[in-house]
Amino acid sequence: MGAGVIQKTGGGGRRRRGRGRSRPMAEINVTPFVDVMLVLLIIFMVAAPLMTVGVPVELPKTAAKALPGETEEPLTVTITAAGEVMLQKTPVAVGDLITKLTAIAAEREGDRVFLRADGAVPYAQVVEIMGAMNRGGFSNIGLVTETGGPTLTGGAGN
Repeated sequence: MGAGVIQKTGGGGRRRRGRGRSRPMAEINVTPFVDVMLVLLIIFMVAAPLMTVGVPVELPKTAAKALPGETEEPLTVTITAAGEVMLQKTPVAVGDLITKLTAIAAEREGDRVFLRADGAVPYAQVVEIMGAMNRGGFSNIGLVTETGGPTLTGGAGN
């Protein structure tokens, strides 16, 4: 990376025996390291916003811990504040949800599905969608929330 620069020692233009030896420089060239780090920084700055699910909702905060990851891409059903139901990022009519989930369940290995509901959505609508998800073949339903919400002791969670 940088110790390859060699300086010659010795005098004059004529070579004498034993005086033309080279010694390595003791300086490190950090320019290639800085270039690589700047490229990685730009890549992460561009890629980080793309890692979130595309439907914006205000999730309620709880003291629950995050679920462990899985091998398949997680199936997500979202209920927006306006009451619209989204399957991944695609809007779906509530009447068509069971048939679409049944078709998806036939192709997937696992039965885990995540439900994201805006905090302003009535509990009755959330339970209705959960029932449709169960009827569509998904019995392992995970409710997605934000961490750091209130605990049962009244304080904020970590």
